Amino acid sequence: MKTLLVVAHPRQESLTGALGRTFAETLRSRGHEVEWADLYAEKFDPVLGPDDEPDWDDADKVYSPAVLAEMRRIERNEATVMIFPVYWWSTPALLKGWIDRVWNNGWAYGARKFPQRRVWMIALAGGDRALFEKRGYDRAMATGLDIGILDYCGVAEHRLEILYGALEGEASVAAILREGRRLADEF
Repeated sequence: MKTLLVVAHPRQESLTGALGRTFAETLRSRGHEVEWADLYAEKFDPVLGPDDEPDWDDADKVYSPAVLAEMRRIERNEATVMIFPVYWWSTPALLKGWIDRVWNNGWAYGARKFPQRRVWMIALAGGDRALFEKRGYDRAMATGLDIGILDYCGVAEHRLEILYGALEGEASVAAILREGRRLADEF
């Protein structure tokens, strides 16, 4: 399978970057092709301007060259995996802006649905599972990301995984990387 791996973290040597590399290496070891997309390193512009604003009356709108290039990058892959840290119970603004601009009306939803059957989101949470469950953050993220984006866009095989304890020390970091390998094996 050809997979687009989208990583959204300002530091390549972060745990998010390490998890992305672990996921990619595991996929490659299983015979998959991986295309790496580091939105920060690529300096993707997340600001939705008039050229990329959805036109509800025109499902065939031609978007900006930057967005068309991202759409083609997705289309040349069979699946997408997004790996990111949890910022305010959601994605970093850069990743949200990528989705806002690229996953657009007439291409990802509306007259047509997202062009891939499988999209996963893997979120790294600093806190532990109990904190997220106590306040309902996990359910809020599932509603906003898994249902509100992936399901809305008609992705048949969508999944949100939240990996907890990113700020809890070396043992937790090792557990997160093991979980990343396990998820890639499932992918």
